[in-house]
Amino acid sequence: MFSSFESVVLVLKKMQSLQVNSRLVSSPHSNFGYSIFSCKRMQKSSVTSSSVSGHQKLSVTCGVRFRPCIDIHKGKVKQIVGSTLCDSKDGDTTLITNFESDKSAAEFASLYKEDGLRGGHVIMLGSDPLSNSAAMEALHAYPGGLQVGGGINSSNAMNYIDEGASHVIITSYVFNNGQMELGRLEELVHLVGKERLVLDLSCRKKDGKYAVVTDRWQKFSDVYVSEEVLDFLSTYADEFLVHGVDVEGKKLGIDEELVALLGKHSPIPVTYAGGVTVMDDLERIKVAGMGNVDVTVGSALDIFGGNLRYKDVVIWHDKQAAVAV
Repeated sequence: MFSSFESVVLVLKKMQSLQVNSRLVSSPHSNFGYSIFSCKRMQKSSVTSSSVSGHQKLSVTCGVRFRPCIDIHKGKVKQIVGSTLCDSKDGDTTLITNFESDKSAAEFASLYKEDGLRGGHVIMLGSDPLSNSAAMEALHAYPGGLQVGGGINSSNAMNYIDEGASHVIITSYVFNNGQMELGRLEELVHLVGKERLVLDLSCRKKDGKYAVVTDRWQKFSDVYVSEEVLDFLSTYADEFLVHGVDVEGKKLGIDEELVALLGKHSPIPVTYAGGVTVMDDLERIKVAGMGNVDVTVGSALDIFGGNLRYKDVVIWHDKQAAVAV
């Protein structure tokens, strides 16, 4: 049985299909998103043609990418178990912190710039001035190379773009009180453009399906990650960011079922985060996601106190680009 939002999606998809296809091809502002979209379709097509007919594979210029992260809490770069983060008058008594760095957000941004890692995300895990200031410093250190999220809304989104963010990541402003506020999403598209929006579809299992969670991942929404929903929401965003909340920050291994769903059904670039522990997990994501799902690694990295060497992940990332033919 579909949720109320899924039912609306099925109707709106039919109404929008011709208009959306036309906009994706002709929009002067969506070249980056559309080129990757086309590349992914070519990649899927080439796999099919080579396995069925033996024809030579099509040449493509994209590959699975490592997307770095900078999570900021009260002005400090931290790695936490995201599902334990909540607003409380008694303080963060339930917060589980895996790591707190003595380096600034700007220093991490400079590291990612030096290593040529684009499309990473800066997440403010709170609306306090210290976190906002640290995020701004990171954007200034790597202008155009990072996305930013956490408390983004229609009144401040353009400010972050002006300060150097390539994209703004939208979460609770659109998925509000357990429901999808489509009007707010349309407003943001009008303000900053589809080509600069990332939708955070972080989700948890509920009744056998993946429900988008809001309010610091504490509240289930009525939006479920499915082929229909991904297809519909792709008309409003340049990328998706999806944390597997049930495994995020716990270094328990990845959620392969979720990765496979994203790899099969997302028509735009999508980044998965959650549970990466060892190098083999990166390969598992590549295989399960059919080469269509980028990956973020947080707590497992040695730069965040883990055992997985950051430099090894960068080498893996560079190798993906080299073998994408």
